[in-house]
Amino acid sequence: MIKIASWNVNSIRVRLQQLQQWLQQNAINIVALQETKCEKDKFPQAALDAMHYQAQWMGQKSYNGVATVSLNDTRVVFTDTAIAEHEQKRFLAVDYHDLLIVNIYVPNGQAVGSEKFAYKLSWLALLLDFIVEAQKTYSKIIILGDFNIAPTALDHTSANYIGDDIMKSPIEQAMFQQILDLGFVDSFRLFNTEAKQYSWWDYRLKAFDKNMGYRIDHVLVSKALVPACIHCEIDKTPRTLTQPSDHAPIILTLDLL
Repeated sequence: MIKIASWNVNSIRVRLQQLQQWLQQNAINIVALQETKCEKDKFPQAALDAMHYQAQWMGQKSYNGVATVSLNDTRVVFTDTAIAEHEQKRFLAVDYHDLLIVNIYVPNGQAVGSEKFAYKLSWLALLLDFIVEAQKTYSKIIILGDFNIAPTALDHTSANYIGDDIMKSPIEQAMFQQILDLGFVDSFRLFNTEAKQYSWWDYRLKAFDKNMGYRIDHVLVSKALVPACIHCEIDKTPRTLTQPSDHAPIILTLDLL
């Protein structure tokens, strides 16, 4: 069995110790990180090397950034694509034992109808194009990360406390569904059907204490992988720590390898 996870750490250098402890406590084989917020030469590879983890990463100063971290005994090959070359570093695809793992940090969009919202939709359109091409080579694909989309009414706080329909608008939800329609399954919903199970809570208004959150971090699996899915959970423990990320990690356990 292997554990594949996703976690928006909201600065890997601020949260490095928390990441190290979490990896040790949960025996994670591979984790996709988002919002690493550091340039490539600032990535803390030495600290991960000491734990026998290797990493591939795409970074930029102060914003965005993604990294895929795995145990050193795994074969990981970086997959370069046009979407990865964007100025905003939000995409990283790696080959993991012939399993394609696509790590994404979808733009937030700021507000429905804004220029940043249009950028979000165009970015998602590029992602859809990438998936279609990838399916010509891979039958087993995992797309995971911070999607910045709560796909259904079950996945967000009913109170509109962040001031806009961003992350839960019909057009964003429709684009999320387009990904599923390409042959993917929301692995969390294979095992959890209840409402109010969230992965992100705003730092403001004591949102975590009140469980006023959104489920915007996802692990989508191609249908060929569904029989291998054993369990999927959101680990809220890191969100209770001092100076936590505003996101909690999500972990998928697979009967593979």
